[in-house]
Amino acid sequence: MNSITEVPVAIVGAGPYGLSVAAHLRAQGVAVRVMGVPMGSWRARMPVGMFLKSTPRASSIADPEGRFGLNDFRAARRMVRVGDRYAVPLDEFVRYGEWFQQRCVPGVERAAVVRIAGAPPGFRLSLDTGEEFAARTVVLANGFPPYARIPAVLRPLVAAGLASHTSDHADLAKFAGQRVAVIGAGQSALESATLMAEAGAEPVLVARTDRLHFGEPPSTDRPGDRPWPERIAHPASTLGPGWSFVAFTRAPAAFRYLPDRTRAELVRTVLGPSGAWWLRDRVAGRFPVLTGHRVVSGEEVDGRVRLRLQGSTGTLEVDQVLAATGYRVDVERLELLDPGLRGAVARRNGGAPRLSHGFESSVPGLYFTGLSAADTFGPMMRFVCGTGFAARQISRAVATEVHR
Repeated sequence: MNSITEVPVAIVGAGPYGLSVAAHLRAQGVAVRVMGVPMGSWRARMPVGMFLKSTPRASSIADPEGRFGLNDFRAARRMVRVGDRYAVPLDEFVRYGEWFQQRCVPGVERAAVVRIAGAPPGFRLSLDTGEEFAARTVVLANGFPPYARIPAVLRPLVAAGLASHTSDHADLAKFAGQRVAVIGAGQSALESATLMAEAGAEPVLVARTDRLHFGEPPSTDRPGDRPWPERIAHPASTLGPGWSFVAFTRAPAAFRYLPDRTRAELVRTVLGPSGAWWLRDRVAGRFPVLTGHRVVSGEEVDGRVRLRLQGSTGTLEVDQVLAATGYRVDVERLELLDPGLRGAVARRNGGAPRLSHGFESSVPGLYFTGLSAADTFGPMMRFVCGTGFAARQISRAVATEVHR
């Protein structure tokens, strides 16, 4: 432990959550090393042409002084300020995240952490460059990629190269000329099918829900401009209008005291599955939609896929299957954690880490943020708007330990 370099804090991941935590820790005088490609997953695992489901004010990465939001980026680029009726393009959001990193977290190391092992009183990290170093504290902010969920009935097709998850593709134009079954009914499924259709593919949407759901368009660009009766009945929040959303965004610390089953159900059902309001017209009538259908099995037949469905359409033959089936947090899937370290993390609800009020796991010094923390702190952790709460809680807890 004494023969290698040691730092107080290592942050694994340079997406919105990792960058926000790093910015808050540095503001408190805590030295950190941040590993990862800034906005790497957003650039490499989100499809070209995508728009964010969240509004601009819910898409700002939190910094300690509140000076580097999305509209601050637009102002720096001499672009007009935008409000709730503006759909944020993916490429703009990636450029914004890189701008945030350059100003708030310079010196991000574009190296991948391949192994984290316990080395009391801290951890030993191995990079893909061959370097090893020690850290007293590790913050895992590696986002959604490890948790991509593919239904068991489709896994044999994945092995055969005939099925994949939406997070495997940055450009859906590769499916042009192919018939593709898109499984799901949420934003990812609806937008992926739309982008494929617009690129010359033939998507067929297969959804268990009886009908597709879309959000309602905001009546104004600013929530404060809505009529006061509407504001009282449906108060504004970064997740959307409504008293329940206000509770999730203003009291995430209280969410962790709910029963396990209740938390799991809320994280699964809040804001999903549904599409953004601006997507409705691009979906309607553009491709076949099989609602009320569930995939029972799939098999390869002469290089194509035959799906057996439960529903009025019994079988469906396609060239490829795209699973827009979301993500499921399970610590066991974090292969960068040494098996002994993985086994030491206490879990709830099928594998999600049990976290303290400061986002610390049962392993002292090991913190989880972003999607990994959604089971503890609620659905806000699935969106960029959760970066502020997460970064404040983590930075206070870590700084207290470092300065002790």
